[in-house]
Amino acid sequence: MPRTADHEERRRQIAAAVSRLISEHGLDAVTVARTAAAAGMSVGLVQHYFRNKDEMLLHAFREISARIRARAEERIRAGVEHKRPIARVMAEVMTEYIPLDEARRAEYRVARAFAGRALDAPALAEVDTETARKLREDIALAVRNGKECGEVDEDLDPLPAAVRLAAVMEGLALQVYREPEGVAGVPVARFVAPLLDAELAVVFTGECRQYAT
Repeated sequence: MPRTADHEERRRQIAAAVSRLISEHGLDAVTVARTAAAAGMSVGLVQHYFRNKDEMLLHAFREISARIRARAEERIRAGVEHKRPIARVMAEVMTEYIPLDEARRAEYRVARAFAGRALDAPALAEVDTETARKLREDIALAVRNGKECGEVDEDLDPLPAAVRLAAVMEGLALQVYREPEGVAGVPVARFVAPLLDAELAVVFTGECRQYAT
């Protein structure tokens, strides 16, 4: 009997194949047969793990979300280790969700495909909504932490601040993906860091007491 690790590896291989198909050819290219060919598996083996396209897409989306989250958590760990202000760490975390290189563009395209498919699939829409909600909660937690250490005014409501920052991040991500070459020869990516810093400065207005000597 195959070990659990073997099952997880096959599921990862299938998710990677789905992501490649979407990145290179678009959502319509994803079928069980094409995914099996891209993963180097039989159709029967793929169907053993996923019954249809939506199940494969959902798993690919979760794999990508987990990968981005792992990078974001690494940014947070590094920030704590090097005693960086929360605002600085948040800027680094938010850039992980913006398609600033080919790997993140591929991830973003899968996420966009999933969101589009979710418009007509309630089960997928629920996952899409929960993912967005969790991101806002993470940002709100960072704002609350900022209030505790002095970077955020005590009277600031974390939820509206989190909605604002999430909206800015999502809007930037879409613009970078849609027009990577930018306008008049100026890449949109050039504006990402300054814009994030400006928006974060509206929320994180103080200095962190946690690392004060």
